[in-house]
Amino acid sequence: MDDDIICAISTPPGVGGIAVARVSGRGAIELVDSVWRGKSLAGATTHSAHYGEIMAPDGDTLDTAVAVVFKGPKSFTGEDTVELSVHGSRYVQRELINVLVQAGCRPAGKGEFTRRAFANGRLDLASAEAVADMIASESKAAHVIAVRQLKGEYSNNIERLRSKIVDLTALLELELDFSEEDVEFASRKSLKESAEEVRGMLESLAGSFKAGNAIKNGVPVAIVGAPNAGKSTLLNALLAEDRALVSPISGTTRDTIEETLDIDGVLFRLIDTAGIRDTADTIEQMGIERALSKVGDASIVVLLIDPTRDEDSDTVAKYIEEKMARDARLITVVNKADLGIEMKGCEHALAISAKTGAGVETLKCALVDAARAGLPDESDMIVTNARHYASIVEALAATGRVIDGLDSGISGDFISQDLREVAHHLGTITGTITTTEILSTVFSRFCIGK
Repeated sequence: MDDDIICAISTPPGVGGIAVARVSGRGAIELVDSVWRGKSLAGATTHSAHYGEIMAPDGDTLDTAVAVVFKGPKSFTGEDTVELSVHGSRYVQRELINVLVQAGCRPAGKGEFTRRAFANGRLDLASAEAVADMIASESKAAHVIAVRQLKGEYSNNIERLRSKIVDLTALLELELDFSEEDVEFASRKSLKESAEEVRGMLESLAGSFKAGNAIKNGVPVAIVGAPNAGKSTLLNALLAEDRALVSPISGTTRDTIEETLDIDGVLFRLIDTAGIRDTADTIEQMGIERALSKVGDASIVVLLIDPTRDEDSDTVAKYIEEKMARDARLITVVNKADLGIEMKGCEHALAISAKTGAGVETLKCALVDAARAGLPDESDMIVTNARHYASIVEALAATGRVIDGLDSGISGDFISQDLREVAHHLGTITGTITTTEILSTVFSRFCIGK
């Protein structure tokens, strides 16, 4: 990694009360001092704030500012860093970066500050990715997981698991050094027990990914029913805005509409779908196929029944039963309660009126209960990152080969190779083992300024 001094605006684009520019690298404090009018920053103590002015190249004042000085290695990046808070004018932000570049800075790339924090040992790779997850978190549950990962709990567990594998590998490879003496440092029975324990832990981690993905991106909720059951009206009622087009004409919704909604700290991804029925209309049939696809992907399915056309519900229920995931939860809702129509066989269904809003709050509570019943406890180790999941799946496959090899009695050097693969894949999660490709992929997803 180069030693350039980098700079960027770290606050979101646009006009606001203030904007914050971050400058980091060897000599960053002295560079900012060269465009600063006020107390010398070079002589300031670390983690101190100072009021002064930013000077334009012509010597005029660009803006008044507050400079916060962080001296390496006790900074986010591990380098000398200055954060400049200026007024949030787009012009001031643009000119501030120009002033810093003219003084010798280079504009930062995506995620370059966090990448430097990783390179300088301030964060491991999983914790660095948690920074991006923290910024992107849209619910309390996602925020809690990101905080835990940022604090290193997740990485520590992965590293403990990896250390166990490394220790087993060392014992096997020690045997190879004494192969002529026929010495066994690791009994095959205890080795298999350890491998099966590791496999169980990896299976648990892999199994948590679906729930972790739901926490991160929203629990998928498919709203399904016959045409004109009130699905779009219900979506609008849940969102408290007119998001979906509502019409008395059957088949208005021919594609899916997705919106996110935070209810009591749980993020939901609500999916309004086309009305399900038997039809010869090719375009409508395509919409129905997409609706059924969403049913298969959903963690929660809200079956909306129109009491004025309850005969349509049997058709919808048949399709849903075929497509719903085994672990998905079904919430049956009878709409149009404002009409006062009673339905037999729906004693356990929720009665609502999407039109008037009656019962919608009860439905929200039911959604939260269903979601939390399907989510692991926040204290559990949960995988939310697709890259981590892919590495865990690879490690799990290698562990399976270790166990198969022990069962078949193959040579220890082959078992050792598979154990090294397990350790390798776990190491890619925390960054103990990295490649340029992995780092480029990870940090390209960050925003500039982070």
